[in-house]
Amino acid sequence: MPKIDLKKEFKDIYTASQKQAKLVEVPKWNYLMIDGQGDPNTSQEYQDAMEALFPVSFKVKFISKKEKSQDYVVMPLEGLWWVDNMDEFSIEDKSSWKWTAMIMQPDFITKAMIEQAKEEVEEKKNPAALSKMRFESLEEGLSAQILHLGPYSDEGPTVAALHDFIEKEGYEFDGSRLGEKHHEIYLSDMRRTKPERLRTIIRQPLK
Repeated sequence: MPKIDLKKEFKDIYTASQKQAKLVEVPKWNYLMIDGQGDPNTSQEYQDAMEALFPVSFKVKFISKKEKSQDYVVMPLEGLWWVDNMDEFSIEDKSSWKWTAMIMQPDFITKAMIEQAKEEVEEKKNPAALSKMRFESLEEGLSAQILHLGPYSDEGPTVAALHDFIEKEGYEFDGSRLGEKHHEIYLSDMRRTKPERLRTIIRQPLK
């Protein structure tokens, strides 16, 4: 049974350079999503989201393998981050941050398969955030992205470099899609990777 790895099929979208931001065209994809608020380092709500998103994503994979004979690599965790007033967005004070934690699902995964996976996870573990999970599509389209290497708390200069690139290329943020939300794709497993080696793609939809 061949195993699909969408990170390799869409290599241009799931890779980025530290040195130079680039433009990408991101298709409309489906995601498992959970919304919350608070510092991801200390928030129980964020921990609850992780304890629901990953078990359901892996359960869906097993259902796909069994029922569709289609195996695939579970995609990395992604996050949208914002505050109600982005002028007050602070890297130091994360208590007011709002977020959407999400994992992309292959296009052959159906809502029925998601519901089956949620039921099976509920029977076995019943994670606290399971009822908050939704299955929705997101279309970012034309975007700019750059790679950050290192701790999440040190992202400031990388974000600034991305914003400089956007301005120099003559683009601006597309508020009709993500608005001013900050999008991150976590290529490294934060549980097993030293902070200085964490690899994170930072992305911003454009117009």
